[in-house]
Amino acid sequence: MDRVITARRVATLVDGFDRSPAYAGLADALVLLIGDGRIPVGSRLPSERELTEELGVSRTTVTRAYAGVRDAGYAEARQGSGTYTQVPGGPARAHDRALLPRQSDRAAIDLNCAAPFAPPQIATAYAEAATRLPAYLGGHGYFPAGMPELQAAIAALYDERGLPTDPAQVMVTPGALSGVSIVAQALAGRGDRVLVDSPGYPNAAERIRNAGARLAATEVDPGGWDLDATVARVRQVAPRLAYLIPDFHNPTGLLMSDEERERYAAELRRAHVTAIVDESHQQLALEGQEMPRPFAAYAPDAISVGSVSKSFWGGLRVGWVRAPLEQMERLTSARVTLDLGVPVMEQLATVQLLEDPLATLEPHRTRLREQRDALAAAVRAALPDWSFRLPAGGLSLWCELPGPSRGLGIAVADEAERNGVIVAPGPVFAPDGGLDRFVRIPYTRRVDELEQAVAAIAEAWAVVTARQSTVSRSRGRVMVA
Repeated sequence: MDRVITARRVATLVDGFDRSPAYAGLADALVLLIGDGRIPVGSRLPSERELTEELGVSRTTVTRAYAGVRDAGYAEARQGSGTYTQVPGGPARAHDRALLPRQSDRAAIDLNCAAPFAPPQIATAYAEAATRLPAYLGGHGYFPAGMPELQAAIAALYDERGLPTDPAQVMVTPGALSGVSIVAQALAGRGDRVLVDSPGYPNAAERIRNAGARLAATEVDPGGWDLDATVARVRQVAPRLAYLIPDFHNPTGLLMSDEERERYAAELRRAHVTAIVDESHQQLALEGQEMPRPFAAYAPDAISVGSVSKSFWGGLRVGWVRAPLEQMERLTSARVTLDLGVPVMEQLATVQLLEDPLATLEPHRTRLREQRDALAAAVRAALPDWSFRLPAGGLSLWCELPGPSRGLGIAVADEAERNGVIVAPGPVFAPDGGLDRFVRIPYTRRVDELEQAVAAIAEAWAVVTARQSTVSRSRGRVMVA
C-alpha cells in the first residue's frame, strides 16, 4: 500500500517557508523535509489542488514547487498516480559499507547506531558557512586548536553552565571520540590503568586501550551509580585516569546528580586520578529539567570532551576538549600526531548553530521525546516482560530481559537481524564481557520505524525463548554511536 502524506501535514511541516518567491521557498522546504526523513521516501505527496487550498497560495506556486522538487531529484511523477518522494541515488546513498556491510542491511532498520537525523537548521548553517568561507581561503586553513570564534563559542557554553572557561582552554576536535583519543595519547602511559564504566561506550574504551592503557571496569547498575563500589574500585586498582559519562550515560541513560558528582570528584582527587568526562549527551535533556553542574566544576583538573554530533547531527564532525590551561600544550602535542584540525567549513557551520543553539535544540528535543515515548509504549505493549527505566534524556532505552537470560541478548539481536532490524546486545557495551541479558534500543528513528522495529524484535524474542537458544557467535559490526 502506498504511503500518503496529507496536505494538512505538509502545510504543518513547511510552515514559515520563504515566500520570496513562494514557489522556490516551498520547493526548498520540501527537499529538506524529504532529505531528512520527515516526509518519508516513497510517500505520495498531496495533489496540487489540495496543497494549494491548504497553503492558501496559487496553483502555479505549487505546480512550480513540485517541478523544482522533481528537478532536484527528490520526487518523481507517476502517470495517473501522482507525485512520489525519492532521494537522489536511492535509499542506499545513506548507508556506509563499514557500518552496514551486508546486502540485506540496505533494507534494514539500523538501531545499532544511536544517532539522530539532521534537524532542518543544519542545511541553513552549512549555507551560511559557505558565505563565510571565502574570507578564510587566503590562509593555509589549518587550525589545530580550533578557529578562535568557535573556541569562544564553546567556552561560552561552559560559562552559561557555571564553569568559567577561557577560550584557550578549548581544543576543537573531529568529534568527542577524537577528544578521548587525544587525552589518552597525552596522559595514559603504557600499562597505566584507566577506570571505565560497564556498561559503557565501547569505542571510547577501545581508544583508551589502543593508547596502551589497561582497562579496569566499574559497574553501572540500571538504576544508578553505586558510588560505594566505585570508590572501592578506585582504591583497589589505583587508576591513572577515569573515563565517565555523567550526562545521560550511554547506554543506560542515567544522569548523575550534583551530590554524586561532588562525591565522585572528591574521591578521584584524593586518589590523584584525572577524570575524562564525556559530555556528548549533555544537551539532550528531554523533560525541560535543570541540568547538574559540569563535573569539572567539582574536579578542577578534569578534562571534558563534548560534541555537536548528538545534539545537532552526526555528520557534523565537530567536538572539543576542555582542559586546564596547564594541560593544553601537552594535549596539543598529542593532537598533531593524530590529526591537524577540523575542516574550516564544519567549524563555520558549528559557529552558526551555536549563535542560537536553542533554535535547533528545542525542536530536536521535542522530536526525540516523542520518539522516546513512542518506543517506550511499543516495548511495553509488545514485550511486557522486558524492563527498562525511562530516561529523562539521551538517545536510547537500556532494556533488561526477564529471568535467567544467559546468552539471550545476543540471540535476540541475531534473530532480529533476520527480521530486518539491527540492534546492539548488552555484551557490546561490556569491557570485560557479560551483560548478555540486556539490549540497547535507540529512539533515533521515526515513530513508524520504531514501532515496526519493536514488532520485529518481539517476533525475535518469541522465537528465541521458544528454543531457549544461547547463540554466542561474534556480532562483528562496527559501532559509531
